[in-house]
Amino acid sequence: MTGAAVASGRGKPMNYRLKVVLLQLALLVFLLALWWFFTDVYALRPKYIIPDPGAVWTEMKFGLFGKSPDGKLTMSVINSLRRVAIGFSIAVGSGVVVGMVLSVSKVFRDVVGGYFTAIQSIPSIAFVPLALLLLGLNERAVLAVVIVEGFIPTALGVSAALLNVPPALRTAGRTLGVKGLGLVTRVTLPASLPNLVGGLRTAWSFSWRALIGGELLTTNPGLGQLLEIGRNTANVALVVSTIICIGVVGVFFDTIISSLESRIRHNYGLEGES
Repeated sequence: MTGAAVASGRGKPMNYRLKVVLLQLALLVFLLALWWFFTDVYALRPKYIIPDPGAVWTEMKFGLFGKSPDGKLTMSVINSLRRVAIGFSIAVGSGVVVGMVLSVSKVFRDVVGGYFTAIQSIPSIAFVPLALLLLGLNERAVLAVVIVEGFIPTALGVSAALLNVPPALRTAGRTLGVKGLGLVTRVTLPASLPNLVGGLRTAWSFSWRALIGGELLTTNPGLGQLLEIGRNTANVALVVSTIICIGVVGVFFDTIISSLESRIRHNYGLEGES
């Protein structure tokens, strides 16, 4: 293969990513143009019901950089990220341990696994009233919901990832004298790392959604509470700008985990360079 051909082959992924980014930007511009047309030019609904992009941008800019008490977006993002960091860390730490036990004990997996699956199917908002009744109208209730919603997908994801490791690797580990929990920590856990990161990505999305749902019904400053403030004051622009912030933060961290997953899969030879 010539040097020019190699260079051309290496350029394809970059060209593809650039094409995707340009198409995404074009789609965003198109959607913003539609939004502006139907709210400002055509005025399909009054602006206090459906705000135009300018009003939302003004609210967002004021919320991020304003110095008055109403400029709360920045502190709300910080508070929400702090809560989800604490809750998600606890959920992942405990979920990995329980997932490892699920993978090595068929009895535990058959008895407990079905309950985990059932609980995971319950929307996170359904746990908020229970958490408030048990723990009170405070931050602990929000953290409890985040932990529950992050713990179960982590445990099930770790268990599934470990069980999907090729039996030949376990056989090789036993042949080398590795048994019991050591077989999990030294053989199957490293081998299942690509799938484990995918499970953490799912757990993150569950935890982030649970956090917003929990903050909606508490008085603690956060993005969820900012949505409630916007509803109570009929400030639709504040609600929309907060929703945009929630989406941007969620996509940002999901992209980080997705990039880590792709890198690990590439290092394991499961996919080409992207």
